[in-house]
Amino acid sequence: MSVIVGRALPDARDGLKPVQRRILFAMHELGLTPERPYRKCARVVGDVLGKYHPHGDQAVYDALVRQVQIFNSRYPILDGHGNFGSIDDDPPAAMRYTETRLAPISNDAILSEIDQETVDFSPNFDGSQQEPDVLPAQLPFLILNGSTGIAVGMATNIPPHNLNEVVEALIAIIKKPSLNEEKLLEIIPGPDFPTGGEILVSNGIKETYTKGRGSITMRGIAHIEEINPGKGKHKRSGIIISELPYQLNKAGWIEKLADLVNNGKISGIADIRDESDRDGMRILVEVKRDSDPKKILDFLYQKTSLQSNFGAILLALVNGQPVQLTLRKLLNNFLEFRENTILLRSNYLLKNIKNREEIVEALIQATNNVRKVIDLIEKSKDTTEAKSNLIINLKINERQADGILGMPLKKITGLEKDSLKNELKDLKNKRAELELIINDKENLMKVMVKELKDLKKRFGSKRRTKLIEGGDALIAEKMANQRPNKELQRINALKELSKDSEIIIQSNNEIKIIPSLTIKKLKLKESDQERKDILPAKLIWPIKNEPKILAVSQEGKIGLLKWEFAGQKPGPLKQFLPAGLENDKIINLIPLTEIRDISIGLISTDGKFKRMSINEISDISNRSTTILKLKDSVKLKSCILCKENSYLYIVSDIGRIIKIKITEHDFPFMGKLAQGTNIIKLFPSENIVEALSFQEKKNKDLILITNKGSFVKHSTKEITISKKGALGTMGIHFKNNKTIKERVIDCFINNKHVYIKTDKDRYQKLKTDQIDNSSYRKESRLNIELKNDEFLKSTFSMKVPEES
Repeated sequence: MSVIVGRALPDARDGLKPVQRRILFAMHELGLTPERPYRKCARVVGDVLGKYHPHGDQAVYDALVRQVQIFNSRYPILDGHGNFGSIDDDPPAAMRYTETRLAPISNDAILSEIDQETVDFSPNFDGSQQEPDVLPAQLPFLILNGSTGIAVGMATNIPPHNLNEVVEALIAIIKKPSLNEEKLLEIIPGPDFPTGGEILVSNGIKETYTKGRGSITMRGIAHIEEINPGKGKHKRSGIIISELPYQLNKAGWIEKLADLVNNGKISGIADIRDESDRDGMRILVEVKRDSDPKKILDFLYQKTSLQSNFGAILLALVNGQPVQLTLRKLLNNFLEFRENTILLRSNYLLKNIKNREEIVEALIQATNNVRKVIDLIEKSKDTTEAKSNLIINLKINERQADGILGMPLKKITGLEKDSLKNELKDLKNKRAELELIINDKENLMKVMVKELKDLKKRFGSKRRTKLIEGGDALIAEKMANQRPNKELQRINALKELSKDSEIIIQSNNEIKIIPSLTIKKLKLKESDQERKDILPAKLIWPIKNEPKILAVSQEGKIGLLKWEFAGQKPGPLKQFLPAGLENDKIINLIPLTEIRDISIGLISTDGKFKRMSINEISDISNRSTTILKLKDSVKLKSCILCKENSYLYIVSDIGRIIKIKITEHDFPFMGKLAQGTNIIKLFPSENIVEALSFQEKKNKDLILITNKGSFVKHSTKEITISKKGALGTMGIHFKNNKTIKERVIDCFINNKHVYIKTDKDRYQKLKTDQIDNSSYRKESRLNIELKNDEFLKSTFSMKVPEES
């Protein structure tokens, strides 16, 4: 974690990485405030290296330069003098030539409270200095300036935002903590990049803010104008590009465009010129007379980085641990931090005011008894005796006595006496105000709102990046041009299919897309319908917003089924699997819904159980990913969705039932590479057949079925709760003969959509009324037809949205 915590990721409170924080603190210690002269960057880098950051000098200088660059930071926190690079990727001058000092925003909104006991300090690397653990930022610089960093196994890429909008959002949350996501997104509609440009408003922005990860599509700003007005052959148009997407190298983009022209991949361009100057950016793409400038501009958007994506990952350190944050969590984290710093600042100021109040009261007392004080001092041999005499005779403390002894004679004049009385009055008023802030959270939050408004007034600026509505269609258009219309066709087909079609996965793993009317006509969802001419369905799911169905393999890998929609043909499950799962045995198909507080439970064949946060797979792509590290010969047996405080049931083939409550204490979330904890100790030749999880708000029936067609019904509330590694409960007692060994093949919670599969690949629907009418804990026979030497192999329950 040292590389992650120590260097790569910003803190969610002040939005700074350690090197940035150390640069600011070192400059504060050097007194490089905005009104003071600039100081050589080499001096700053030397102080940072020698006192706080024992790494390479170039790394520190690079971090300093980025905090100066106006095209890199939306609100630069350092003020530079000299060559600090350009948007053309020109390198900055050496640190011995450049100079810097604190920018007003960092001096007033980050460091102004550093000496007021608002943050903790820790020893530096050699114990010779103290450095702050975090800076008392008054604004959420994590989202204002954004951050980029690559750590071990994780990365952060937070876009910058507009100060006015962020402050308005903070104030809105303070006034209404229950503010919903939609209102929050209205206040902060998207990032605000320092280079301006445009953002295509799309679902990617919403995903970024609600899930902590998403893709934001940026565009440069361009327009078409007549560059050589006239008639006939003299008339010529040009495309003027005045703003580029964030972090796009201007010179590099022009060079790549020239390569496209020279290689014949784009026609109609006569010349490309960079006419940028101090007044702003101006890239001229001169269009040939017989070419359509609008078509060429569309080509530039579709085939070059003039339209590009910003892959946002809102990852930051919270309590020293990397956490992927939503917009709400990010702002709430800052508000909690700011509330604490205001409280600490108020306590510090109150302590100082009380101390000063004591001194002023003593000075007033001394001026009222000036003759007595002078006599006491005159009769004393030394300062120590004088202090003692004052303490005894005036009934004051040691600090007050020191104040009187240090009082200049001018304080005994009439005007100075009045001044002391006025000062005491002001101190008492300030003390009352501070006590009100400390003791009343509502008053504290009012102070926070007032300070936020003041900072907004001083440092706020208009939005630079324009928001273009209808972004999803424009993004799809670019994708369609890049991938010969397939993506656009797929999106259009999805829109049509979502109106009246559903996905069916049959018992033989054949996948089809069938109109809802056909499903209704064939009565495929009805509990009493059993058709011998149609294979039963394991899953029937509507097509809405592209259904997410998770495929889980026994090798411990997962992936989402992929859909083409446009010209989608029925076929085996294999052709729908993502890369990396084609040759694996699939053990579970799980529809993912928007249900919150769901976690993933994994049970392996060696009796281990692991719980993972659903967020671990929230960013799953079109490739498979490993979520369970397995030893040789061990396989993943089952993957289930479970909730906190629900119950986990594990059933073995000898009839053992293990019932365990799922809690954060017993089963904390684990990472993708963890193997899990031992939950059941298996006997030799004993195997796990199934695992289930559900909450016991109502009693349910757990059914155990054997290969010979018998079953036992148990009330879930009557099954004893076990501990990890316990023997559990025997759910069935076998009377095996020598020819065929009876074993439990499966278990399920009784419902209306249960099918049985035999070893001859025949399917039969269970008569649920027979199970409903049977006795608990008593072995009964299923009313099913089995041929000679035919045995039951497995069961499955049809998954439909109503039961998910």
